[in-house]
Amino acid sequence: MLEATVVTVQLTFVSIVLGFVIGLPAAVAEVYGPPWLRVPVETVGVVVRAVPILVILIYMFYVFSVSSSPFIAATFALGLRSGAYQSQIFRGAIQSVGEGQMEAARSVGMTKLEAIAYVIVPQSLRRSIPGFQNEFTIVLKDTSIAIILGVTELLGTAEDLFLQQNRTGTALELILAISLVYFVLTVTTNRGLEFAGDYFGVPTGENA
Repeated sequence: MLEATVVTVQLTFVSIVLGFVIGLPAAVAEVYGPPWLRVPVETVGVVVRAVPILVILIYMFYVFSVSSSPFIAATFALGLRSGAYQSQIFRGAIQSVGEGQMEAARSVGMTKLEAIAYVIVPQSLRRSIPGFQNEFTIVLKDTSIAIILGVTELLGTAEDLFLQQNRTGTALELILAISLVYFVLTVTTNRGLEFAGDYFGVPTGENA
């Protein structure tokens, strides 16, 4: 179970990072990109968000064969799906930054790209922490669906233990055990992200 927990954490972390690498540029493209870039990015995002994660997993492993490794295929599937949702989190955060910020940056000689990179994106990342916290939790729980590819994460390991000889009476105990592990991981990551939100968040009220 400890090894399975490590696999679950690795799968979650790598998928979230991949989703970030996909989601942030996609969000910038949706807000500031030219039509020839914005429209395809928006279309792909809508399609990915409309397809169940189970179908994406099957396509990544059995249709597109992105890797012979179930872990890598699951990472691509979870990362792609997360990227589609993270793009909307970041898009909303970018749009929440006042237009005056862009105008002020351009007025001091910054190019549009420099203004986005050094003024808009840093502020939007701070504003996106609450939404990112929710997405992190979703990806953590979605790792359980990688069982269909044979990834030995928590749910897969619980199934293996259940199917072992003389273990047929431990189903409830195994489910309770992995539920507890998911609970601890979720609470731990949420508390860490809440701390990050308090520390890096945009000051408001008396702290502004």
